[in-house]
Amino acid sequence: MIPARFVASLDLPRRLAVPLALAALLNGCASLDYYAHLAQGQFDLLRVRQPIAEVLAEHPQDPVLQRRLGLAVQARAFASARLGLPDNRSYRLYADIHRPFVVWNLFATEAYSLTPRLQCFPIAGCVAYRGYYQPGRARGAAALLRQEGLDTYIGGVEAYSTLGWFDDPILSPMLRWDDDRLASVIFHELAHQRFYLRDDTAFNESFASFVEQEGLRQWHRDRGLAEAEDGRARRSAAFTALVLACRERLEALYASGLPEAAMGVAKQAEFDRLRRDYRTLRDEHWQGYSGYDTWIEGPLNNAKLLPFGLYDQWVPAFAALFAEVDGDWPRFYGRVEALGELSDASRQRALERLAGRATNSPPAAPVERSGAT
Repeated sequence: MIPARFVASLDLPRRLAVPLALAALLNGCASLDYYAHLAQGQFDLLRVRQPIAEVLAEHPQDPVLQRRLGLAVQARAFASARLGLPDNRSYRLYADIHRPFVVWNLFATEAYSLTPRLQCFPIAGCVAYRGYYQPGRARGAAALLRQEGLDTYIGGVEAYSTLGWFDDPILSPMLRWDDDRLASVIFHELAHQRFYLRDDTAFNESFASFVEQEGLRQWHRDRGLAEAEDGRARRSAAFTALVLACRERLEALYASGLPEAAMGVAKQAEFDRLRRDYRTLRDEHWQGYSGYDTWIEGPLNNAKLLPFGLYDQWVPAFAALFAEVDGDWPRFYGRVEALGELSDASRQRALERLAGRATNSPPAAPVERSGAT
């Protein structure tokens, strides 16, 4: 899911797959108030779902709704028929939620660390954020964490998956997306239903991102669409690289053992450098494209950087794995499941070996994502 106020044109991920409502109901460590809030939010979402066929029949004079949901129906059928993704009611339903985001995620770190304050749930495992259906609740929780001296960041989320525990709907904010993004998010979220590994966000998101990217490539080919160059995807990759470079420098700084006062000054200097590097990229290479200005000029801290890199770290490894099985989806999913059965250390080594072979695999084209998570 996402960080606080990603502007609509920000090319970053806007979802993470976590059945927080159900998980919270089973988690004796969270407060009863939080249980009730999440349960009510999930219930409200389920209550307003309708089969897409019914929605289309009820609004025959709405061409935008007809086209967007019609495309979603086609992408949903393609996902199961051609990509081997679950064939269930998810994304065959629609929910008009009358708000721009379905959930707001709260990220938190120590002042001199990029390790997230984890939230652990029985089904989803441990994740790097806590979700709220009401932004006021997220802001209140963030204020309490800041009193502890933590860096915090809140981000709005347009879509998420319950990993098959419920029939997830197409949400009204998703209809604002372009055709590619609408189709690819359906592929991404269904991939989470196909396989999900507890306590390994980078593995889960990289796997789903590869399915999304390869699925979109096959969707284009099936529909006779050209693989047009996507300037937004290139900007997204370049911006993410800037942020990840800043993270690496901060990690080295926090491990340096400097006195806290000197570390605070150096931390701010790194954020100032990130802003300068961004302005150079924008003005010299993007012809002044300003889609990231709101994010970069807002307050910067460790927590705001957390969502970056979660989606792409192991995409080359999964691309290499897909090439090894000659693009056979069932065999690919079987190999992914086998990776999930390894110990953490063995899985890391296996992914590193695969990533090292990725130069011999077909490149996975980046897909634009709005927002961040």
